[in-house]
Amino acid sequence: MTINDNTLVFGHSPDADDAFMFYAMEKGFVEIPGYKLAHHMEDIESLNVLAETGKLPVTAISAARYPDVANHYRIMSCGSSIGRNYGPMVVSREPMTEEEIEGKKVAVPGRFTTSWLLFQIFGPNNCQPLFLDFDDVGPAVEDSRADVGILLHEGQILYEKLGFHGIMSLGEKWHEATELPIPLGVDLVSRHIGEELAQTIADASLASIKYARANEDDALEYALGFGRGIDPEDGRKFVRMYVNDDTVDMGDEGREALTKLFGMAVERGVYDELPKLDIVQAK
Repeated sequence: MTINDNTLVFGHSPDADDAFMFYAMEKGFVEIPGYKLAHHMEDIESLNVLAETGKLPVTAISAARYPDVANHYRIMSCGSSIGRNYGPMVVSREPMTEEEIEGKKVAVPGRFTTSWLLFQIFGPNNCQPLFLDFDDVGPAVEDSRADVGILLHEGQILYEKLGFHGIMSLGEKWHEATELPIPLGVDLVSRHIGEELAQTIADASLASIKYARANEDDALEYALGFGRGIDPEDGRKFVRMYVNDDTVDMGDEGREALTKLFGMAVERGVYDELPKLDIVQAK
């Protein structure tokens, strides 16, 4: 467990929405008494892999990864990346229909990402995945290493500016099938650190999210330093998409959505059984 010298390490991605949520902690507006706070920043797929070790006390992961790491972690009710009728975007260089995706090579931003799970649920069964770092998905489509790609983060709203054609919104597919919000990412707290500290961490995380939303301009200025050059207004749009009321508290719908996602994965044979949801309710 990575708690050295009373330092709590928070794992999260170097993306504008995650940075926005941790702004208040980074700047000292929200503290956890008795602990120093540090950040371990890696892309979400690297965090998905690292979560299997259980080393980080707190970490963001793709929702699809939770069944594999539930032995180490509990889900916090706050901090989730949840969209409503939007999500990862399947794109191509030239116009293509959903039916034409069949048999194609698909650039995927990580084997354990929720985007890949959603593609397995809603896309053709006989596609060939090419697992890449998410920053390499667009270039792989551009240089024909892949026929189509799944874009995350800012790419899902900027794909047309990047010269791609949208084929399928996995968020829209999910909404059509379930009428539920789409749980893309969750924040976890270690089940090995004790109930009291886990609750304190969840409460502080919630306070940090609320502070950032209440001080949006300052938090955005900090967060967009992690936005890979995104235009400020596009950055504001993106952050608001994924730091929303559902991020403050996933609520009953968020819990139902996670159960539905895992259930559909079991039906598709991706998981053997449903994981038990173990959620720390932030206050």
